[in-house]
Amino acid sequence: MAPSLPDMNAIRERLLAGDRASLARAITLAESRRADHRAAVRDLIDAVLPETGKAIRVGITGVPGVGKSTTIDTLGSQLTKAGHKVAVLAVDPSSTRTGGSILGDKTRMAQLAQDRNAFIRPSPSSGTLGGVAAKTRETMLLCEAAGFDVILVETVGVGQSETAVADLTDFFLVLMLPGAGDELQGIKKGILELADMIAVNKADDGDGERRARAAASDYRAALHILTPASATWAPPVVTISGLHGKGLDGLWAKIEDHRRKLTATGEIAERRRRQDVKWMWALVHERLHQKLTGSAEVRKATTEAEKSVASGEHSPAAGAQAISELIGL
Repeated sequence: MAPSLPDMNAIRERLLAGDRASLARAITLAESRRADHRAAVRDLIDAVLPETGKAIRVGITGVPGVGKSTTIDTLGSQLTKAGHKVAVLAVDPSSTRTGGSILGDKTRMAQLAQDRNAFIRPSPSSGTLGGVAAKTRETMLLCEAAGFDVILVETVGVGQSETAVADLTDFFLVLMLPGAGDELQGIKKGILELADMIAVNKADDGDGERRARAAASDYRAALHILTPASATWAPPVVTISGLHGKGLDGLWAKIEDHRRKLTATGEIAERRRRQDVKWMWALVHERLHQKLTGSAEVRKATTEAEKSVASGEHSPAAGAQAISELIGL
């Protein structure tokens, strides 16, 4: 017999009081595959929804090695010292054996890991599109309900994760390495179109700072071409050193400026409404997938359909039709 549910009313009360243990417990339930856990978390989120939506939501991406975790560690520490409560949702690649996180974000964010005004939650991507954990949205709302006013969502920076993170957040920050040159030619146009700001990292000193400024100039030229003249916000390009904290005050000031301008025009609210609709459809797709994988009868039928298609006995269309009929589509 499955263990009984925890007292969700008590979790809600302690969560709204900012209790970190209750926040962690609620997120664990949100990530659970048990149907009763998922239903309980849906009710919990509905109950705390009026207390959410006030945080600044920032997505941060960049290729592996660009210094995302170091930058987040330093920036987050500066923000907590300024009086903010910072939640970092760091989406790890998943272990293919256990489904668990394998990068260990807390070991890469030593300052924030010990900061009582910060909360780091490594989330295994579990094979979801672009490495963005299926429950990141729920986790974000739970963190906001617990009083965190800055949410930083770090992506693994590969595949389609950039688009997925942009659909979760208000501001999309792209970290780049110095020495653009030929590298600029290989950058996906899509990532530049998504960016609300580009920060060239590792402008540490001497040659590193010179190379970072040269790269920033190239990125500015590229963004100038891509940004519509009518846009409320023209994405800036800055140089920073995540390791030494150089330029991070200016970076955050631009994020706050973006929020003020787009709140005034209503664009932040409109962006969040569009994101909610996408979230709804993502949940529909998730439930369809659960229906495909949650029943032993359906799993057996899908295996048989796969074999018949692979052997050439049936066409892919016929196999899809057989599975669709089985789940009532």
